[in-house]
Amino acid sequence: MNQQEQQRLTELDKQLLWHPYTSMSHPTPHFLVERAAGCEFHLADGRTLIDGMSSWWSVIHGYSHPAINQALHQQIDDFSHVMFGGLTHKPAIELGEKLVAMTPPSLTRVFFSDSGSVSVEVALKMAIQYWHSQGQPNKQHFATPRSGYHGDTFAAMSVCDPVNGMHSMFNQALTPQCFVSPPPTGIDTPLDPNYLKEIRETFAEHHEHLAGFIIEPVVQNAGGMRFYNPAYLDEIRALCDEFNILLIFDEIATGFGRTGKLFATEHSNIEPDIMCVGKALTGGYITLAATITNDRVALGISDQGGVFMHGPTFMGNALACTAANASLDLVQSYDIETKVAQIQVWLESALSPCLDLDLVRDVRCLGAIGVVELSHPVDLHKIQPLFVEKGVWIRPFGRLIYLMPPYVIEQEQITKLGHAIQAVIQAHFA
Repeated sequence: MNQQEQQRLTELDKQLLWHPYTSMSHPTPHFLVERAAGCEFHLADGRTLIDGMSSWWSVIHGYSHPAINQALHQQIDDFSHVMFGGLTHKPAIELGEKLVAMTPPSLTRVFFSDSGSVSVEVALKMAIQYWHSQGQPNKQHFATPRSGYHGDTFAAMSVCDPVNGMHSMFNQALTPQCFVSPPPTGIDTPLDPNYLKEIRETFAEHHEHLAGFIIEPVVQNAGGMRFYNPAYLDEIRALCDEFNILLIFDEIATGFGRTGKLFATEHSNIEPDIMCVGKALTGGYITLAATITNDRVALGISDQGGVFMHGPTFMGNALACTAANASLDLVQSYDIETKVAQIQVWLESALSPCLDLDLVRDVRCLGAIGVVELSHPVDLHKIQPLFVEKGVWIRPFGRLIYLMPPYVIEQEQITKLGHAIQAVIQAHFA
C-alpha cells in the first residue's frame, strides 16, 4: 500500500470511525493493519508488531490459522447464516456438543449469542426467569464483587464495579445491585474469614431478592487484573446453595486455557449454575458467545410450556459456529496445561526484571497472563506509540501494563515484549 493511500485511509478513519473507549475530538493514535499472521501484525507502513494482546484476549491460536481458514472456506460455500428460530444446522449442533463435553459436567444446555456482554445479559435473564418459574418473582437482583467487569451493555454494566469501573456515569440508569468487597488478592493467600462473613451477611439480608451471584473465577480481568485464591469459589458455592441463589461464572476472559486450566472453574472443586464464554471461543475470528446452564435452570424455565425470552438475530451463526468448532478442535489437540504453563514461565522471566524499576508496584503472572502494575496511571496517547516504535503491540489501561499473548507465541517474542515494557516504562515516566 503506497503512502498516499495510507494517509487517505488514516484520515478517513479519524473522520468517520468512533473507536472503543476513544474520543472523536482527541483520538488516540490508530495504526493501519494490512495483514496479520501467527503472532504478528504487519502494518501498512511496513512495520511488524508482535501481538501481546491476542486482540483483547481472543486470538489464542494466532492470526490466519490454516485449520480455521479452511473450515470457514468450506462452510461459506454451503451457507453463512440462517435464522435460529425454527431452524438448526450441523455447525451449531456440533459446537453445543463440544461445549457440553468440555465444560463442567452439570452444564448441559447451551444458548448462543453474539458477544460476551450479551452472554452475560442472557445469564442474568435466565436467572431471573428461573426464579419466576419457581414462584419467586421477587428475585430480580444480583450480588457481585467490586472490581468486576462483565461487559458494556446495560444489565452487564449494572454488575460491574459501580465506582472504580468505567460505567459510573450511567449509575442512575442502571438497576441497583448488591456489591461486596473484591476477593482478597493472592492465589495462595489463605482465605480471609471476614470476607466470607461479609458475603454471608449480604446474602442473609438480601437473599429473598437475589437471583444470582456473578463473579469472574480466579481472575478479575478488566477490573484490575486481580488474582485471588480459587478456594473462595468453593465457599461462595456453599453460601449460594444455603441461601438459594444461583451461581454465575463469567469465563469470557478466563475460558479456553488462559489461566492454565481449560476453564478457571477447574482451579476450584465446584461448578456454577450458569457459565458465560466468548472471546477465544472462535479463536478470535468471528464474534460469538454462549451461556451454558444446567438442567435445573433450563428445565425449570421450560417445564409447563415456558420459553426463554431472548433471541438474537445472529444467534447460532453458521460461520461463527464453524470457526468455534475449528478453534475448539485446536484447543483439544494441545496439552493445554503444559503449553500455558510454559508460557507462564516465559512471562515470569520476561517481566520480573521490571521489579527493579522504581515505578513498578508489582509483577504477577498466571497461565498466559502477565501483569506489570505501576504506581501511576499511563497516558495511552503517549505510551501506545512508544510500544509501536519498539515493534510490539501492547495496550495498557490505568496503572496496568499486561500481556495476554496467543498460545502459539515463541519465547523470543515474549522476551522482546518484556524488554519493550521495561524500556517504555522508563521512557514514558522520564
